[in-house]
Amino acid sequence: MDVLRHFQFVPQIFVLKRGERKKHRFRPGTRALMEIRKFQKSTNLLVRKAPFVRLVREICLDLDPGKPHFWTGYALMAIQEAAEAYIVHLFEDAMLCAIHAKRVTVMPRDIYLARRLHGET
Repeated sequence: MDVLRHFQFVPQIFVLKRGERKKHRFRPGTRALMEIRKFQKSTNLLVRKAPFVRLVREICLDLDPGKPHFWTGYALMAIQEAAEAYIVHLFEDAMLCAIHAKRVTVMPRDIYLARRLHGET
């Protein structure tokens, strides 16, 4: 009787109906590698345009609060392209610093070291 009671309360997520297939799961890290390859193939911008434009306008107001600033679309696109290229390059160097320290995870100290080696701080 105890055996029947034990099998009666099996959670429904583990019970497959006849003809039903188990959902495919990738091994840990596989999805991340697929995402890396996808972004390396693409050339489009990764940061959304509207939040980036708001950030640029906010920085302009912080630097010079009295005057209105006008930007052309090409100028904003050029700034965004340069900013994304800088961030990608910084994270590439930070990843190399993490690998040199025999780690896989990028930590803030890796980013600090990469910036220091570039002569920024």
